[in-house]
Amino acid sequence: MRSDRRFSQAISEGDGISLIADVGDPATARLAAAQGAEAIAVRSDVGDLRAVTELPVLWRAAGSPSEASLAGADAWLVTVENAGEDTEWLVRQHAEAIELGLDCVVEVRTEEQLELALEWLDPEIFLLAAGDGHEGDVLDGALELLPDVPAGKLAVADVPVSSREQVEELERAGVDAVIVGARHVADLVGDVPPPV
Repeated sequence: MRSDRRFSQAISEGDGISLIADVGDPATARLAAAQGAEAIAVRSDVGDLRAVTELPVLWRAAGSPSEASLAGADAWLVTVENAGEDTEWLVRQHAEAIELGLDCVVEVRTEEQLELALEWLDPEIFLLAAGDGHEGDVLDGALELLPDVPAGKLAVADVPVSSREQVEELERAGVDAVIVGARHVADLVGDVPPPV
């Protein structure tokens, strides 16, 4: 069973930047929700998340969009880099996710990958991450891609964030959401979350 709110809706509604908590088990998902996360991201099957949270779920685990859908995810991540030269694979994965009713989040690490994603997929949501060879601050690496994301698209940053100031910097730049460690949500959320 999926969340009542779509993943894209959760990260685009309201004021400011949304925090997506990277969780590894139901207890961490519960903690992240209580501390003010607006969505969660999982890298593996973590059991019955719906028993502990109603937050939208981004599936970052290996596997197909079908597996993500069966696990109750609301969104599925496809990485342009994983396609290599096989753009048809990329198009098929994106189409399958959309057909299953999932939001499809497309991860890009370079300007070339961003251009390819726009040309072949024209996705609603981009996950921006600094490329492996990026020199300097990884925050800057993700922000360098932001100006090339067309207006009206959602941008999620996947960078190590350790302070509220970094979250605010991403927000000022125009990032819609950032993936953070689940145990750090309370420190990064800014306002005190309402009691649950």
